[in-house]
Amino acid sequence: MKYMLLIYMDENALSETEREHCYAKSAQLAQELNAKGQYLSTAPLHPVATATSIQVRDGKSLITDGPFAETREQLGGFFLIDAQDLDEAIAIAAQIPGARVGTVEIRPVLEVAGLPKQQ
Repeated sequence: MKYMLLIYMDENALSETEREHCYAKSAQLAQELNAKGQYLSTAPLHPVATATSIQVRDGKSLITDGPFAETREQLGGFFLIDAQDLDEAIAIAAQIPGARVGTVEIRPVLEVAGLPKQQ
């Protein structure tokens, strides 16, 4: 089953050196998952100040700068993995460096017919 591991943290929780170390550790984890056939995708996101949100209501688009909600922790990146079950997804999420300073939300991915296949 596919799981999305959403990494939330305070953008200012890490120094630039700590952030680079986090990226290196995340890349290492991605390589390990890839070797086991569990890696699908991962990426950090640019800071929340670069976010744009859109809402469509009654056919009209409302576009605003910034994230959808003001929170203490922001979505900072993700891993998309293939795990046998939730327990295995939890074990993988616990290895994500961001889990040490933030929160990793684990969500099963809903398979929808008619979508393009991943390459």
